[in-house]
Formats: sequence, C-alpha cells, structure tokens
Amino acid sequence: MTGTANEQARKTAEGLVYATGFGNEHSSEAVPGALPLGRNAPQRAPLGLYAEQLSGSAFTEPRAANHRSWLYRIRPSAAHPPFVRVEPRAVRSAPFTECVPDPNRLRWNPLPAPEGPTDFLDGLWTLGGNGDATQRSGMAVHLYHANAPMERRVFSDADGELLIVPERGGLLLRTELGLLRAVPGEVALIPRGVRFRVELLDATARGYVCENYGQPFRLPDLGPIGANGLANARDFRAPVAAYEDVEGPVEVVNKFCGSLWTATYDHSPLDVVAWHGNHAPYVYDLRRFNVIGSISYDHPDPSIFTVLTSPSDTPGLAGVDFVVFAPRWLVGEDTFRPPYFHRNVMTEYMGLIEGAYDAKAEGFVPGGGSLHNMMSAHGPDRETFDRASAAELVPQKIDDGLAFMFETRWPLTLTAQARDAGHLQRGYDDVWQGLQRHFRP
Repeated sequence: MTGTANEQARKTAEGLVYATGFGNEHSSEAVPGALPLGRNAPQRAPLGLYAEQLSGSAFTEPRAANHRSWLYRIRPSAAHPPFVRVEPRAVRSAPFTECVPDPNRLRWNPLPAPEGPTDFLDGLWTLGGNGDATQRSGMAVHLYHANAPMERRVFSDADGELLIVPERGGLLLRTELGLLRAVPGEVALIPRGVRFRVELLDATARGYVCENYGQPFRLPDLGPIGANGLANARDFRAPVAAYEDVEGPVEVVNKFCGSLWTATYDHSPLDVVAWHGNHAPYVYDLRRFNVIGSISYDHPDPSIFTVLTSPSDTPGLAGVDFVVFAPRWLVGEDTFRPPYFHRNVMTEYMGLIEGAYDAKAEGFVPGGGSLHNMMSAHGPDRETFDRASAAELVPQKIDDGLAFMFETRWPLTLTAQARDAGHLQRGYDDVWQGLQRHFRP
C-alpha cells in the first residue's frame, strides 16, 4: 500500500506548477470564476464558496510586514467539533525546562529509523530550542524520520512557521493553498496556521525542521552588496490553488501553545478552491543561492550566507537565521580557507544535507547535527586545520557538500530525549585533540 502511495505522490509531484516570487501578492483559482472581483467578501461568494481571511500578522502591522490571505473554501474553518488534547509523543515546545542550558559542544548522528509505520507528524522529534511559544518568541529544532504518508490526517502549527529541510527522500506537501514538492537540496516553508499533509515520494524520508515562533522569515537586507545576490526573490515558488472535496472522517491535529490537540472533521479541510494574498507556503532550491564571498583575502563571516532571517526587536540581531553553505569557489590569498576558530554570542545548530562539510573531516554526516551554544569555542578539527594550513592556495571549488545552520540569538536548551539520546556522539570534543603548540618566540 505504501509503495502505491509513493508512486501516486511522485506522479502528482511531477506535474506541479507554481507561482513565483518571495512575499508576492499571489492569486490563484482551481476553478474559473472562484475568485471574487473587486472585493474580498461579497454578500455571496462565487460558486457557493465561503470567504475566509487567514491572518499571519496583526491587522495593524506595517504594510511591508503584514501577512494575510483570503481563502474561498467549500466549508468555513469554523465548522468543526471541539479539539481534545493528545499525547505529543516526541514533540516538545518552548519554554524548554527539562534540562539546563549546556555550554559543551555537542554532536548527534542521524535520527534512528522508526519502529513500525510512522508518518511525518508521528516522526517529529524535538532536539531543543529557546524562547516561549506563547509569547511568539524564540525557536525550536526538530528532526523527522518517516516511512508512511499522512493518511486522512492534517496538521497545523499555531505556534510558529515550519521551515522543512529534507535530507533523505522527497516530500509532497498538500496544503490549504495548494501542493508543493520538496526534495533534498530544497527547503519548504509552511506559514503559521496553514494546514497541510505530508506524503512521501520515496520509501522513507528524513530531515530537519526549524519551528520559528517569532517574526516570519524574510529575505535579509543586502546593504552594500547592492540590489542582487544571496537568495533571489524570483526563485521562491508558491503553490497554485488545488482543493480536496472529500467527505468522511479526517483527523486534524493542531499544535497550540506547545500541546497537540486533535479533532475529527467530517470532511477534508484542504478544501480551498481559490485564494489570494501573501500568507502562503513556498519552496526554494538551495543550489540557486547566489554565494557572495571574498575575492582577495580572509574568510567572510557566515552571515554572508544567510538565506532567510527572522528579525528581533534589536536591529541586526535575528531571532533565528537560516544559513546555507552552498557550492562556491575559494580564491583568498594568504588565507586559512575553512571556517576559522571562533566564539560567538549567537548559538549555532548545524546540519548536513549531503556530502561533507569543509570544517570537519570526519564524524559530521548527512542527517546528523552539531550544537555550539553561545560562546562555546569551535572551529575546524585537527585534520582539517593541518590540511588547510599546508594547502597550495590555488582556486578551489567547494561542491562536494551542502550544509546549513539555524543560528539564533539565545542559547538552545536541549530536551531530555536529546540529552540522553543513543545517537549523541559522546566523544565530540576529541576532534580538537592534538591541536599542538606551534608557538616559537
């Protein structure tokens, strides 16, 4: 049954079309005439649909920061039975109080395969986070490992938006506003409150999720870089309207203030026939990132690799940044080219999508991750340091790996399951052993 579901999902994903542009005011209708003209909420919406606004920001926020979409659906979202709180399994939420913040450098192997059939929602596993979901501040790091599609099941997150980073296996994301395909090397974002279902394009799927409680991700300002570079707005793809007209029981799971709540609807809530607005999901291919770097000397700060940023109340200080280390050329003269040794006021969680990371020769593998909390000293391991210090500085193409980072302004506190995990690497500190004294006064 799962094999057939994978084939159907792949066939559906192959035929998808998209609207393009980041933050655009899109409009789409799956049935001609479903969108009203000249107004949002006419006395009678076209085709017997219900008009409904989904707001991702306060009504009075500045226009540039305002997120909302108008949905024209078969049934209004208000038509549902009461929600009941359920066991969250391995999902946790801020504030994180199971452990104290740990200053040690930590690294994990990939999340182990699930036992028995497990869909995306049941396969979510929280590593840790910061802030407070009820105050809409901070973030959480989750991992997922799934081997089954979500069947007659839909999920939404009232606490924050979800940035999904596939590492193994492709995903078909059926959302209220349409369908997205996300495969390793791409990222998908589901905005706060948008309902969706995850189907698998392959037998298994594995990856990372950043749950952002704070301001929605946006493209970073470019400053002296100018008008172009980094992630280009035109490369982001939003779905076009595609609805389900399905009767019968569908479980709807809602993450609200850290808890999971469930209700059984008598229809699919993915029944939006048309929509317009800018509160919409999207997918982005990380290989289209336009890398900006040094063409003279020194290694630039990793902030130059920022794809998306969630700003805080302090200018220049992000609640969370999403950073990618994409294929690029290194040409710096008289330069130690891998990432330098450093201590940082920001906290860094790094993951690897494919290949190898240029600052770690061994131990950091696709599907794994490392955590360097604020002011913890880190940098290249001994083997990488020795090799880079003696390398001939010819132009070098870095194209054998794709790594990323969730960087956040606050320390990341672990969950107990992450602290005690069997796939936690107990000897991570050893990678810096053997960095010998070379000082010769």
